[in-house]
This record gives sequence, structure tokens and C-alpha cells, in this order.
Amino acid sequence: MSTNFGYLYNIAGWGEPYFVVNSSGSISVMIHGVETTSEEAIDLLAVVKKATEGGLQFPIVLRFPDVLKHRLDSLHTAFANAIKYTGYTSYYQGVFPVKVHQFEIVNQNRDVVDKLISLGKVYNFGLEAGSKPELLLAMNSLINGSPKAYLVCNGYKDMDYVSLALVSRNFDLNTIIVLELEDEVDTVVAASKKLNIRPVLGIRARLLTTNPGHFGSTSGKHGKFGLLEDQIYAIPTTSIIGSAVREATGYYCNLVQMGAPMGTLDVGGGLGIDYDGTRSGESDMSVAYGFEEYASTVVQAARLVCNQKGVTHPVLCSESGRALVSHQSILIYDALVAVEEPSDSLTSDELISRLDDLVGNPTTLHTNLKSAVRSRDGNNDASLVHADQLKKHGVEIFKLSRRLAKQLEAAGDKTFAYHMNLSVFSLTPDFWGIKQLFPILPIHRLDEKPTQKGTLLDLTCDSDGKVDLFIGGAQTLPLHDVKQSGGGYYIGTFLAGAYQEALGNKHNLFGGPNLVQVESAGSAGGFTVAFVGAGPTAANQLQSMHYDPAEMAKVIADRAKETGHWTETEQTLVTKVFGTMPYLFGEL
Repeated sequence: MSTNFGYLYNIAGWGEPYFVVNSSGSISVMIHGVETTSEEAIDLLAVVKKATEGGLQFPIVLRFPDVLKHRLDSLHTAFANAIKYTGYTSYYQGVFPVKVHQFEIVNQNRDVVDKLISLGKVYNFGLEAGSKPELLLAMNSLINGSPKAYLVCNGYKDMDYVSLALVSRNFDLNTIIVLELEDEVDTVVAASKKLNIRPVLGIRARLLTTNPGHFGSTSGKHGKFGLLEDQIYAIPTTSIIGSAVREATGYYCNLVQMGAPMGTLDVGGGLGIDYDGTRSGESDMSVAYGFEEYASTVVQAARLVCNQKGVTHPVLCSESGRALVSHQSILIYDALVAVEEPSDSLTSDELISRLDDLVGNPTTLHTNLKSAVRSRDGNNDASLVHADQLKKHGVEIFKLSRRLAKQLEAAGDKTFAYHMNLSVFSLTPDFWGIKQLFPILPIHRLDEKPTQKGTLLDLTCDSDGKVDLFIGGAQTLPLHDVKQSGGGYYIGTFLAGAYQEALGNKHNLFGGPNLVQVESAGSAGGFTVAFVGAGPTAANQLQSMHYDPAEMAKVIADRAKETGHWTETEQTLVTKVFGTMPYLFGEL
């Protein structure tokens, strides 16, 4: 019986029921969750070898549409069960926010969005758009979906946006225009009269309930979108956001009792996933519930308030994106080399001494700030200066604390910098921007005990291009010796199937990954691999910055000819670099 070191990465916490360590020490994808048979399980290492045998470059995103289907089915089953067992008299009909899964190269998102619409046709599953391009995308996809599916139009709207949404109703699309601002009413009325199309309207409510975590500032009464209760009651329709379903249902019921022709309660987004596997409601990286608990909470809250107010139960809608697509996508990249990191210039005792000095000083800074605030006499300059000093002081304490924690975590062991074939800015921008943590681990050799502690460095010329914080708060990751891997050492970033490729930037002109779709060959076992989208080439990236690659190639060729060095070797090399991804290919 082989030893399983998957516990070092808490795979059982965040990965179940989709990811397990198999008897070969590799990660297997359980495409149907707990119902997956041993024959249907798909070995990630085998997939990587199959996908790259023709020379496909890293990084690669592997997509598993069977997992996507399982997530979609599980969400609807959870709501169906909650509705059945609570006596709720209406039904659930959700939408997918297309902003969650977009790409910088045309058509690379279609396989996900169109697959969701195809799989969700039986559920009348729809889409949510927040801009004119997203509305066009949603219209294109929903033409092949259920005619009952919602097309929810959120975001700021001008006359063209509203007019396009109205016109789409003539195409038998079930389009709902959600009002974000009172001023949008005039736009909708004007467009409706001009086109002679009756709109179906919703209202985004700005709930008083707030949510903790990264996005807390976007909720509550100071949120970016939505109308407050006294503004809603001036308009006879509603569309509700947020997870505060009791408050939202109260608004809904009040509108019904005022005579508004209601029918649907949209509870918005917010359905989270457990990134660190702790099932903790206290962590930004976790949630203390699954689909079943979420659905039960939504249904029971809506039912309770409606029953209290004597209002017919509405159709329930949610805008669940992250929870649907995160598990079906895995980012795979290869380690190029591992280099021992130099030891800290300060000992642990010296770091502690510096921290002691710093921790004693904020009282003086705080006193200065408090005095400046109380005596500012309309002048905020002094207060801002002292506030900035206090902030810098806190940042310095944080940095020293991180250094000390890393030393203590290493416990005298050497730390290695693993140079990886990826760009943090392009492929996991949420880590760089807001320190969103994703499960990261080797996809093979998990039957071997990792002998090194490492951080991950990307290919960019930027000190922020590194991953040095991992789930559980660790500053290093248990890793194996790259030299002993014999054919490549592959790392996977899991649960990153939402937002990352949409938000990725072009730092150092690195771009997105190659996209590969992996499907089960059926109950007999095996899988098929299909290349569905090429990562942007160097030429693509240059074009996005308004360069003309053909003109650039000509300028380079002309200079080379002038110097007498435009041989077939040089021509082939320049053509190859223009036509391939900016990432590295082969060993260093």
C-alpha cells in the first residue's frame, strides 16, 4: 500500500468530492463526484502527458465539462430538495454571470458559457450580463437555450444598452432590465416608447445587510449598485441582490402588497466555495456551507417572510458563477528550476527585537493623529500626514512579522525558490491583487514525501511575480526535488476557474494559457483530450498593444539584411518567436 502525502495540502478539505490522490501518487479527477467509479476517474498526470505529446506549451488550463455538469446538476438538485421538503410552492431558475468566465482571445469562453446553456436547458438556466458586449454574448448563447431562460441585464446602462435589451425581447429572449439608478427609468421609458416594446423590469436593491471579507465594501447601503428601500417603492418591480434573503424578501413582499406585478426574487450572487478546506465562516478563503445549506437557507428565508406577509411564493433566482465553474478548471504549469534562497540577514532574535521597538511606538503616532484630528480647524493636511505615518508603521510591522513567521516555519530548513513557467499577473491576478489564495500542489509524486520547502516565482521581471502565501497561512509549500522528477515537475492551481482569465493582464506581454478540454470516454474508463483554444502568441500580445507584427518583422529583416546576418536560421527563429506563446518551451 502506497503512502499518500495529500494531507500536506489538505486535499480532503477543499478537493472533495472531485479531487483525490490515486494509488500512483497522482491527482485523479472524480468527474461525477462521489458517484464516480474507479474506471471513470481521470489521472491528471496522464492527461498532461497526453495533451503535451504533440508539443503543446505550458501553461495549460485543463477543463472538465463533466465536473461542470455535476456542479450545475448539484445546485439544481439542492434547490429542488429544499423546495420539496419545506413546502415552497414555486421553483428555482438560476442564471450564470458571464463576467465570471471571459477571455482576452475571441471564442475561448464559448465552450464554457455555451456548455452551461446546453446543459442547463432542462432547467431553463439563463445568463446575466453587465455591459453591451456581455449582452451580445448572452443573446448569442441563449438563442440556443430555453426560451424561458432569464437574460438579466445589470450594470450601468445608456440608451443603446437599454434599446438592445428591449429589442432582444422581439427575438423571443426572456430579457429583464434591472434598474440600478433612478435616472435609468427615464432612459427605459424613452427607449420603450421609441421602439414600441414593453419592457420587463427589475430593481437591484441596495440592502442594508453587509458581508465581511474582501468584497464587504461592495455590500450594504454604501455599495456601488442598487437602490435603497425608499427609492424602490417609487417603482413597481424588483430584482434583489445579496445573500440577505430575509431583508430582500421583505422588500419583495412590500412591493407585492403595493400592487406591483411581481413574480421573481433574484437573490444575486455570493454563493462561495471553500478554498482552504476549513469550512469556516471566519475566513475570507472559506465558507461554512455547501449547495444544500445554501439552497435550504434561501428557500426557508423566502418562505418564512412570504408566509408572514401572506404573499405568494416567488420564483427564486440566483446569479451563481464562481461556485459553478471554479472546480471544472485546473491551471497546470511546469517547474523550470529550484534555487536555494539566501538566509535572512537578520536572526529571529533580531527580528523580535525590532518588532518590540516598533510595537511600542504606535502610541505616540496615534496620539499625534488624535491631536491633529481634534485641532484641525478645517485643515486636514496634518491629520493626513499623521495617518500616513501610522499606516507605514503598521506596514513595517506586518513585513517584519512575515519575515519572522517564515523563519519559524522553515524551522532551520533551507527554502527554495521554484522558478515556474507562468505569469502570476496573467493567470492568477486575484492572488497578486487581493491575495486570494488557491489550492496549489504538485499533481504527481504524492506517494513521495516532499523534501523541500518552496515559494513559486514566475517569469516576469517584477518582485510581485511570486506566490509566497498558501492556504492555511503557510509561506512555503512542501515540494519535491525537481532534478529527481525525470520528465517534468508539474504544479496545479486548483479552484481558479472563475475570473482569473478574465482579469489577467499583459505584464511583460505574457498572456493566457493553452486551453484543453478533457472528457470521460464513458463508464468503461479512459478519456479524450481536445485542444480548444491557443494561448495568445507574441504577435497577438504585440497587436493588443497596437503594434503591427508584420511591420515589425519587416523592420527586423531589413536591419538584419543590412548587417549581413539574415540567414535561414535567423529567419526561422524570428518567425517562431512571433508565432508562439511568450512562455518558455523546454528546459532552461
